[in-house]
Amino acid sequence: MTQEILINHTAHETRVAIVQQGAIQELLIERAATRGIVGNVYLGKVSRVLPGMQSAFVDIGLERAAFLHVADVWQARQGNSKSSNNATAPIEKVLFEGQTLMVQVIKDPLGTKGARLSTQISIAGRLLVHLPQDPHIGVSQRIGDETERSQLRQRLQGLMPEGAKGGFIIRTSAEEASDDDLRTDIDYLQKRWQQILGLSGKQPAPYLLYLDLSLTQRALRDIADEQTTVIQIDHAGELEALREFARQYTPSITGKLKMFAGDRPIFELHSIDDEIERALARRVDLKSGGYLIIDQTEALTTIDVNTGGFVGGRNFDETIFKTNLEAAHAIARQLRLRNLGGIIILDFIDMAAQEHRDTVLSELRKALARDRTKSAVNGFTSLGLVEMTRKRTRESLSHIVSESCVVCAGKGHVKTARTICYEILREIEREAKQFNPREFRVVASQPVIDLFLEEEAQPLASLSAAIGKTVALQVETVYGQEQYDIVLM
Repeated sequence: MTQEILINHTAHETRVAIVQQGAIQELLIERAATRGIVGNVYLGKVSRVLPGMQSAFVDIGLERAAFLHVADVWQARQGNSKSSNNATAPIEKVLFEGQTLMVQVIKDPLGTKGARLSTQISIAGRLLVHLPQDPHIGVSQRIGDETERSQLRQRLQGLMPEGAKGGFIIRTSAEEASDDDLRTDIDYLQKRWQQILGLSGKQPAPYLLYLDLSLTQRALRDIADEQTTVIQIDHAGELEALREFARQYTPSITGKLKMFAGDRPIFELHSIDDEIERALARRVDLKSGGYLIIDQTEALTTIDVNTGGFVGGRNFDETIFKTNLEAAHAIARQLRLRNLGGIIILDFIDMAAQEHRDTVLSELRKALARDRTKSAVNGFTSLGLVEMTRKRTRESLSHIVSESCVVCAGKGHVKTARTICYEILREIEREAKQFNPREFRVVASQPVIDLFLEEEAQPLASLSAAIGKTVALQVETVYGQEQYDIVLM
């Protein structure tokens, strides 16, 4: 399927949209103030070892210490010696407080969690991923043919320079690559590693040894391929920088880079800003009249499928089946667009026929196969729900561009004005038993005060008479509906 890549670049923010058949499939955002650090290599210092968790905290110069689990300590799993004890060595035998070590970020900080680290360094190129500590040569799982996998390994081994150390993973993009292209990637990656090693011997920890590519450079390296028809960018300076990058590392892409010269902003012209707004909504309408309800929580994401106004089938079962089929493709797209990860529960409309259930699952897996992020679908549970997981690679779209509502604190609802009125009445009654002020003054939002002046005027007057004190009312325009103060005068 052909695709276009649209890039909106400013000094403070870069946005990359991947468009297929006129619809945005994926949106990537990088902001200068909060640029991700996955792929960066640091010289870190172990600040604390936790044997009970088989983990360590490592200072790499960020606000929060980063997290290193024993499973991500390369020496603890494989080691550089022939000792078999290294494979199961506990973390307290491998690391100690104050130790300096080279680490790479494998997961960005999320919420209150620090970055996750690995001591096995990997440097990605256009065709290969270099593993400088591991002599293994692997092949991307997306290349399924065993004969082709074996041939690629043999080709790469034949191209390795004499005395070269380390290994490589062959990326999917290397399937059609020439020997010259592979040699160029090998040379580039090994030079990068030598630069990193050189810096690590000269700088004190913590220190940034290697900064991963920018978002636009990664888009050219990882997303642009023979299916890409055009890459449009609206910033002349960034276009020239990308052309220079493409000439060195992705020459086949150079001719596809174009300057966007429209009068309207590039994202507005392609209605991408509108699509982003829809991607932040809880409800997603389907063309058939059905709709999805997407709820994202800390633990998991739930997606509920509803028929809505769709009545196009010959019978009810067919209507449900067609709605679920359309929903399967819409769900796969929304997962990519919103970058939802972790545990995901899908509540398709109940289907009586096993054949229909199998078909919907098959369509969902096909739609997810186009996703660059790894996912796994476990099938229907006994409750008729579909359990799946999708790897967390970065913050979701909603976490990048929005925050919890200051009024409801992320609950999605607020107490009614009448409920707040009754809370205030109970609070005044409690205060009157403990204190003896001249009067009570209620400071609250406009809807609450309006209710006290109208429908709830009688309960307020009765309370005032019962406690023998005046209750004054005052509007505070900056208060949310649940906020109030009771001032003792």
